[in-house]
Order: sequence, then structure tokens, then C-alpha cells
Amino acid sequence: MSRHVAIVTDSTAYLPQRMAERHGITSVPLTVVLGDQALDEGTEISARSLAQALQKRRPVTTSRPSPAVFAETYRNVAEAGAHGIVSLHLSAEISGTYDAAVLAAREAPVPVRVVDTGLVAMALGFCALAAAETAEADGTIDEAVNAAEKRAAGTATYFYVDTLDYLRRGGRIGAAQALLGSALAVKPLLQLDAGRIELLEKVRTASRAVARLEEVVAERAGAAEVDIAVHHLAAPERAALLADRLRDRVPGLVDLHVSEVGAVIGAHTGPGLLGAVVSPR
Repeated sequence: MSRHVAIVTDSTAYLPQRMAERHGITSVPLTVVLGDQALDEGTEISARSLAQALQKRRPVTTSRPSPAVFAETYRNVAEAGAHGIVSLHLSAEISGTYDAAVLAAREAPVPVRVVDTGLVAMALGFCALAAAETAEADGTIDEAVNAAEKRAAGTATYFYVDTLDYLRRGGRIGAAQALLGSALAVKPLLQLDAGRIELLEKVRTASRAVARLEEVVAERAGAAEVDIAVHHLAAPERAALLADRLRDRVPGLVDLHVSEVGAVIGAHTGPGLLGAVVSPR
């Protein structure tokens, strides 16, 4: 049995399955509560089903994994041969997932380092990949954590939503900002800042918001070697167009991933979401 440092993350990393499998990254699912059904993200509810439920105004909430689920995951990973675990998760400012992982880590059979990346979606995914690549090169737990934290420090996440209502309902953005956006009929461009969702700019139309998102991402990328992820919910044409334009505008682009977000993030952003992650190598 090989001994190694294992990488654990959660389902909001939205790593392509082939990449997670290639690097041996284990994902712990968050839960979407649809009506009276509690469903695991990624396996029991799809983004499409979630979007349809939101469009029909069905009640949707989300919840973190329990400490017991993390504890079982850590035991299984240890039994598979890991001598240490790096557990990387979405921002503790917007989810209790990190706290649940910390509780479980105290009882794990091998050392576990739990990291609040302050990020979500492929911003978190890129951190998990950096940690996994370090571990694959026989890196220690500390070296894998450092690789993830370095990647997190340089990574930026920007996104556009058609309405702030979903973020307001979920308590992820202040009610005053949501009211202001509705009152002025503006289209919000948002960012993750210190793990929190903050308003970056307000523009008047959806087309201008998408154009400005492209500009912000290209400016952030500059000429450096970067990976970019474009995310959407029920807006594939919009995402494909943004991806094509970024391919032309970012000279240092290495990898570009285009994917629909899962049900957890979708529940808090609503259909029409368009986001981009810029992560320097």
C-alpha cells in the first residue's frame, strides 16, 4: 500500500471528474434541500434540475456536510494509504463546510490540515490541483498546503447575476445592496473579496455587464501564464461567447475550463449566472 498525502475538497470546487480522478482528489458533497428532499450535490441533483426548480420558484436551501461525513471520508482516505490529508474548502464566510471539516479533523486517524481557501468553484478547484500536484511530487503536507495557499492568494473570481434576489434570500449579500440593485434596475458585477461576496461595479444592462466582465478578467490576467475557468447556470451560449473572447484576449492563457456550476452555488445565484476565475500559475 503506497503512503502519500491525500487531497480532499468539497463539491463546490466543480473540478472536472477526469481531473479529480487523475489526481486522486476526493470530493465531499454539500447538500441541496429541495422542498422536503435533501439531495447530494453532483450525484442526486443536477444544475439543470436546480435551475428548473428556481424558475418555478420552488423553495431551495443548501447545507454543509456534517462532521460525521467528513470523519468517514478521512477514515476511508487513510485506509486507502494516505499518511496525511490536506482538506481544502470553500470560503468560511459563505459556508459552514470549513468548520465541519475542522471538527472531523480532530478525530482523524492521520494528520489533517484543513484550509479555508476563501474561494469557491474552480478558484477552489485550482487550489486543489496545486496541492495534488505537489503531493504527487512527494511533497509534504506543509508543502501541499503552501502550494494551495499560494495559488489562492493570486486567484480572482468575478461574476455577474441577473438579479441579487437569490443572494439576498440566502443571506450571502446585504439586503440593502440587493434593494439598491432592484430599485435602480442595475445589473451587478460581483467579486469574491476576502472570502465574501462584494459588489464590484453596477452597470445598466446585461450586455454591458458581460462586456465589462470580459474586460476585468483580461486586465487581471495581463500577460502572465494563467488558467481561467468560465462558469454559468442555464446560460451556455453566454459562457461559450465569453470563453471564445478570452481565448483571443489573454496571451498567457494555459488552460481554459468552461462548465455549469452545481446546484449549491446555483441556488444562491440563480439562472443567468456568468462567472470567471483567473488563476496565475
